Amino acid sequence: MKLLRHGPRGQEKPALLDAQGQLRDLSPLIPDITPATLSPAALAALASVDPATLPVVQPGELAVPWTGMGKFVAIGLNYADHAAEAGLPVPKEPIVFLKANSCAVGCNHPVVLPQGSVKADWEVELGVVIGTRARYVSEAQALAHVAGYCVVNDVSEREYQIERGGQWDKGKGCDTFGPIGPWLVTADEVPDPQALDLWLDVNGRRWQNGSTRTMVFGVAHLVSYLSRFMTLEPGDLITTGTPPGVGMGAKPVPVYLKPGDVMRLGIAGLGEQRQQVFAWDPALIDG
Repeated sequence: MKLLRHGPRGQEKPALLDAQGQLRDLSPLIPDITPATLSPAALAALASVDPATLPVVQPGELAVPWTGMGKFVAIGLNYADHAAEAGLPVPKEPIVFLKANSCAVGCNHPVVLPQGSVKADWEVELGVVIGTRARYVSEAQALAHVAGYCVVNDVSEREYQIERGGQWDKGKGCDTFGPIGPWLVTADEVPDPQALDLWLDVNGRRWQNGSTRTMVFGVAHLVSYLSRFMTLEPGDLITTGTPPGVGMGAKPVPVYLKPGDVMRLGIAGLGEQRQQVFAWDPALIDG
């Protein structure tokens, strides 16, 4: 299934995308898509319903496909060729950081540059959504804890991330720096998360063109690894790193986002996103 939420902020309604590309209203069945919706039993109950019996609805503004995200966990330098373009060694263990939950927005929401931003960058990534609690799970059992997958743009302010001291978090969690969606694709529709092509364009130019096949640490390893350091709860999101082609790695000089730029990105089978970049304007963040 492809699950999504749409409508004005604070009034989002749950829906699914049927095989014909129509939105079907899930409101008769559930009030919203929450962590409880992501359990195996709840997803099986939704999957048993014939979409043709649900009302067709016109899509409103697309929101984050589920509500109640507890943690937004991110993995750095998880593609060897991306580490090389950054001039950094391939990690021996996953590099883990957190994006502030407040950065999460729908897939087409404006990306608003923070005040003083000079090095904002793009990163298309595979998102992994947890469906059942994971604590010290084995790699063999890890994927059983995954509810589904989604597209994530791990927007990053490189000056804040690298040149302002401390860890990466302050360059990763700015408002609007976490577009998610358009939908959450349940795990049964993604038999191999290590066989997905992903891409990103800026102003019509292809910058990133990669595959999850080249991840240093695959999804099962990441879920197992993270579960040793934190309990992963239903609704938590893991964004798994980006392939090469980020603006910071452009030659001969880096290229960074500026107001007016348009990003388009997608992952095979998981949908596409589009964001326009704007200068600082709190009305665009909250609108």
